[in-house]
Amino acid sequence: MLYICCVSFLVYCNRISFEHFSPSDKHKFLGYIQCKATMPQLCDLAIHVNGQQIFFLNQKILSAYSGKLKKIIGQEKRKSQIKNLSIGIDNFPGGPDGFEMVSRFCYNHGKTKITVSNVALLHCCAVFLGMTENLSPGNLLKQTETFLDGMIHWSWHDIIASLKSCESFFTYSDTSGLVEKLVFSLLEKLAQNSDIATLIASSSSSSSSPETASRFRFSSSSKTTPESTKPGSSSKQWWFDDLIILPPMIIEKVIANMGACGTDNNSFILTKFLLHYLKNAVLQCKGGAKGSVLYSRADYAGLAGTAVHGVSKTSFSCRGLFSVLRIVSGFGLSRDCRAKLERLIGGMLDQATLDDLLISGHDDRGVFDVNLVIRLLRIFVNSDFLSSQKLKKVGRLIDKYLCEISPDQNLETSKLLGVAESLPDSARDCFDGVYRAIDIYLESHPTLSFEERSRLCSCLNFGKMSLEACKDLAKNPRIPPNIAVQALKSQHSKIPQSDYPVSVKDVEGPSTSSSSGHMVLHRDNVERLSQETQEMRMNIQRMQWRVIELENACREMKGRVSKVVRQDVNGMTSTPPYNYSRSPFPRLC
Repeated sequence: MLYICCVSFLVYCNRISFEHFSPSDKHKFLGYIQCKATMPQLCDLAIHVNGQQIFFLNQKILSAYSGKLKKIIGQEKRKSQIKNLSIGIDNFPGGPDGFEMVSRFCYNHGKTKITVSNVALLHCCAVFLGMTENLSPGNLLKQTETFLDGMIHWSWHDIIASLKSCESFFTYSDTSGLVEKLVFSLLEKLAQNSDIATLIASSSSSSSSPETASRFRFSSSSKTTPESTKPGSSSKQWWFDDLIILPPMIIEKVIANMGACGTDNNSFILTKFLLHYLKNAVLQCKGGAKGSVLYSRADYAGLAGTAVHGVSKTSFSCRGLFSVLRIVSGFGLSRDCRAKLERLIGGMLDQATLDDLLISGHDDRGVFDVNLVIRLLRIFVNSDFLSSQKLKKVGRLIDKYLCEISPDQNLETSKLLGVAESLPDSARDCFDGVYRAIDIYLESHPTLSFEERSRLCSCLNFGKMSLEACKDLAKNPRIPPNIAVQALKSQHSKIPQSDYPVSVKDVEGPSTSSSSGHMVLHRDNVERLSQETQEMRMNIQRMQWRVIELENACREMKGRVSKVVRQDVNGMTSTPPYNYSRSPFPRLC
């Protein structure tokens, strides 16, 4: 970096006239000219690091410390016979920043300040470049190894800081074994807490890898660190907030070395930590903080799956399970894990509330995840030990849910029907709630066709609707007429015969006169009918009259259309043209 700046400055100096300098600055300028003349000798090697940045360095200085660079320089000299070489290095740990640290080490006669924040990067760079004792005593690799040997005296936060620094070059640090060494040291700090030690021991005993478990049990029983390195909190969750800064691949390493990865997770505390970690990851992704590395959903899928397996083996309330679902659904959860979690929720759906069901959808086809509720209802209906009390409780909950989702403009008719029909009729003592949801849906979706409105009303059980609801349905202009007639007819069974002495024949259809189309209903003892019964009968008369008028109009229209068609075919030009100004439909009352 220093030599890049020098070169840029010298180029800039060539563009400035010598007269622009004051007498006191001329001596400095001549010094820069002398430096420029010696630049080809000092910087005879150009190294392009990871395709990002070029370093101009000296071959001899770098070859004295790096075996890999010494080998590459020798090969290039034999090929080209050029004094000033240009080479490229790909996949260098830490990129240009890491290479700059190594260059400073070489130009400073093998000396640099090593800290817990840079030791991981310097160690990986030293391994990559082959900076061993064979080239120079006390080389960079030896210095970093010596520093890492004192890891047992590091504090809890020192280990976390060193693990965090491995984020940008995780692949290489993991391959070199450095991440595993740091993770073991981290677990040693966790083992100092008696509760955590018990937790880790139980998890390790259930691990599918006996070798990993035994290695950790050995390390946890080793010499503990000084008292000053222990965290201040005695809570079982004192380490949750400290570890949320680590990337997901390092957290997976921590969980795996505890023997609690995937289906092996039997720990309630580890499950709570994973949920806490994933919840914080969701907030970070939404916030998009500057300087933070954003990971894809697939990067968290393994942790989300491990959390779900832990939830399935521990005790969570219905609301707690819905909270888990909200957290993990934002990540690439596998189908098996999602199905396992939904089975747990569906089995205790009678304990859910309306807020629990209102989970936002993850697509543009609706505000809420209606498909999820349909799947949960199917699981609940097919569950064992399903009592009538639980079924009716869920029925009341679903009626509220239907009213809540009905105003959604993107909600399809099939989905609303799917929710309403997922429960049997025995789950509802009254269908007034379903009718209210349908009414709200029809009001917010005014462009529905006659067939769609009729299909939507097919989920109603008119026999389980109150008289007031049926009366409102009959007056509702958004309800198809044939549906309104069916609803009113269904109320006859609820009226005592002594109060409603009208025969079934009279209700099923009116008798019509020869051509006028008037309806005649036999009424006896009208004085004995209550006011509600009279109003219901009038509604029946009006709806039946409307149906008959529509049928007559349809027949008349068909006759006139066929007559016009016959006239056009026969070519009867003498016949006066059809008067289109006259409306083919009768005026309806």
